[in-house]
Amino acid sequence: MRIQAVAALAVLPALGGAFAPSSLRAPHVARPSSPFAPSSSDVRSFSPLAPTSANGAAPESTATAVSAAAGAAEEEVSLGSKIFKAYTATADVATTLFPLWTVICSGIALKNPSAFSWFTTEYFTAGLAALMLSMGITLKPSDFVKVGARPNAVVMQFSLCYLMMPLLAFGLGKAFALDPALLAGMVLVGSINGGQASNLCTYIARGNVALSVLMTTATTLGAIFMTPLLCKGLLGAVVPVDAAGIAKSTIQVVLAPIAIGMLTNKYFPKFVEKILPFAPVVGVVSTCLLVASAVAQVAEPILAAGLGLQIPVLLLHLVGGLIGYALPRKTGFGETASRTMAIETSMKSSAFGFLLAKLHFGDYAARVPSAVSVVWMALTGSTLAVIWRYIEVEYTKFDRSLVEKYPPFNFGKFFKKITLQKTD
Repeated sequence: MRIQAVAALAVLPALGGAFAPSSLRAPHVARPSSPFAPSSSDVRSFSPLAPTSANGAAPESTATAVSAAAGAAEEEVSLGSKIFKAYTATADVATTLFPLWTVICSGIALKNPSAFSWFTTEYFTAGLAALMLSMGITLKPSDFVKVGARPNAVVMQFSLCYLMMPLLAFGLGKAFALDPALLAGMVLVGSINGGQASNLCTYIARGNVALSVLMTTATTLGAIFMTPLLCKGLLGAVVPVDAAGIAKSTIQVVLAPIAIGMLTNKYFPKFVEKILPFAPVVGVVSTCLLVASAVAQVAEPILAAGLGLQIPVLLLHLVGGLIGYALPRKTGFGETASRTMAIETSMKSSAFGFLLAKLHFGDYAARVPSAVSVVWMALTGSTLAVIWRYIEVEYTKFDRSLVEKYPPFNFGKFFKKITLQKTD
């Protein structure tokens, strides 16, 4: 598998260079003229192999051959540009149809779970890493510096993830009169961290990918203490969570690929420029395989779940995403940040929820909401992403009053405030 990955990375730049239009290629740099070098119009007269006529001019057949060769070269460049444009157009359509591919792959996994039995845990981890790497090459360290300087959006989304969503899940469970085991599984879905596929959907929706990655990381690390706390408070059950395991997985699957992608973008920009057109396709394929693999593992519970469970799980992701967009907009956040928060709020890590329910809930029925959530989470998030992809973001002049309304976070002033010390 590693050999195949290395081979693929080696081939992608060549493909990108071969199909890239001439405008994207390195311009031809003319060599400085030399008094001993013939001019371009006299090159033929200096060639010992080129026959000449009595007056020193090349025969008509030679001129025709040179002209034909030049025409063939131009035709080759034009053909390469056409192939590249055709690829980008096809890739754009394929990315736009992301929800359709999700439905098709999920349907195949439900119909024939063995079709994805080859996608083992190792492939699952590699698929997540490939997804993160495809997003990482679109980022720069400066993107994270800008986001980190103003953590307001991260704090807002953290609140949406671990305050609004658990309460919404509990309310929907009660409204649809779910039995205790299904209610427990429903609350667990609302109390887990954001999923890694949200980073791809944010990219498709023209959101802030750097902000999305920070939010995913924050909620994933937050799951170490927030998920057990919420389950204890809302359900009266303690859900043990492997804190060290979650931290290790976060570093391996999220942070490391993102860091590698950013460093590659910084130090090898030409290489990234060639493979960048392939990043969305890699992300879509990786996500579809990840969703299908998760669905295949729990196909039977999903099929056994009736509308009484399907509808509340769908509403959890859909209503959660809409609130995750409307609330930030009403409180002064911009369009791009609000889209990012909506997708992050809607797309939970359902596969992780299923694992927790399997390990720490005695009743088998508690796993079913997480299994159903795998499908609706991916479908809802990808649909929102595609809709927003075709709604342009109107950039307005920066309102300087926002600096006073949402000042940059200052830990020193914050510490003095909570300890009732006098601030300057």
